[in-house]
Amino acid sequence: MAFIDYYKILGVDKNATDKDIKNAYRKLARKYHPDLNPNDAESNKKFQQLNEANEVLSDADKRKKYDQYGENWQHGEAYEQARQQQANQQQSYAGGAGGRGFDYEGFGGGGGGDDFSEFFQSMFGGAAGGGGRSRQAKYRGQDYNAELHLTLHEVIETHKQTLTVNGKNIRITIPAGIENGQTIKIAGHGSPGVNGGPAGDLFIKFSVANDPKFKRQGSDLYTNVTLDLYTAILGGEITADTLTGKVKVKVKPETQSGTKVKLKGKGLPIYKKADEFGDLYLTYEIQMPTNLTDKQKQLFEELAKS
Repeated sequence: MAFIDYYKILGVDKNATDKDIKNAYRKLARKYHPDLNPNDAESNKKFQQLNEANEVLSDADKRKKYDQYGENWQHGEAYEQARQQQANQQQSYAGGAGGRGFDYEGFGGGGGGDDFSEFFQSMFGGAAGGGGRSRQAKYRGQDYNAELHLTLHEVIETHKQTLTVNGKNIRITIPAGIENGQTIKIAGHGSPGVNGGPAGDLFIKFSVANDPKFKRQGSDLYTNVTLDLYTAILGGEITADTLTGKVKVKVKPETQSGTKVKLKGKGLPIYKKADEFGDLYLTYEIQMPTNLTDKQKQLFEELAKS
């Protein structure tokens, strides 16, 4: 896989502050988001690269390793261990040969950033040196992180969606009732491993948008319903909205404003529990009549006197 310059992807320089990185990511993520470019494979690829770059550069520890080792940043600790091990080995050889010194310059002391890549190749991907023997160290590939945006209506039923990750289409099953902020792992769909090592994993974080009508708490839903004064006083029947359609609800006489009514099983599916659902809670808001006629006002006056 070709090396991706995370700073270039976000359009910032290496001295960018955390705020610069955060602002750049938000601006570009909105531009290339799959919801705005549903059939644009290039935009989807760009969006995945933005997530990958942000995941690394927004983490102080990962960014430090990336700045130091570049494309080999994930194996930085292995590099340091191998470097120290070989240095100790060379010192041992030098001591046995009469105390001659050992020059560390060949491991990046004065050769610039390219020496890191050369050292990785010599230690983990090329000849071991002595006797023409070959030594390969296998390393697990990098994990990918992606974010998938859904609406409440899209979590009512289990369904499939196709994501494009680094130019590769991945069809995933989204379980009904998935929670906002919940993350699932797709094993083996991250970056390929090094020297035949296992591939990394793909972690998908779900962002379930707030609905203008329904408020979610777990698998339960809450909504406000406007009730006219006459129905509140005399009782009757109204039609209420749910996520799956309309239902008829009986209203008791003398219902007070703020009264809550539970519609059992009319909430969201409970995650990974077949045929189990949360509840829908209606909160009544009584609407006062306006533009009363003289006769209506007279009737209210008579009612007040009684």
